[in-house]
Amino acid sequence: HLWKDKFDELCAFKAKNGHCNVSMHDAQNKSLGLWVNNQRALHKKNALSSNRIQQLNSIGFAWDPLEHAWNKHFDHAWKEKFTQLCAFKTQNG
Repeated sequence: HLWKDKFDELCAFKAKNGHCNVSMHDAQNKSLGLWVNNQRALHKKNALSSNRIQQLNSIGFAWDPLEHAWNKHFDHAWKEKFTQLCAFKTQNG
């Protein structure tokens, strides 16, 4: 199975890099990056089987990498500001 082989390759990429956002412009992982991009395109067209969606979800696959990056940044920034607010409240009542 080509799909299973690429999925396994993606799992190995995630284990090494901590994420599933393989760039199509990464010379070392070009074919995997194209495959990842294709999975996103198929998902947008509702042309990806629920089993494959479930498998990709199980490894933390980001269907929209820009949204994922934004949310990750926003979440981090929000938590940082909340921590500062709590410290201010503790000091100043």
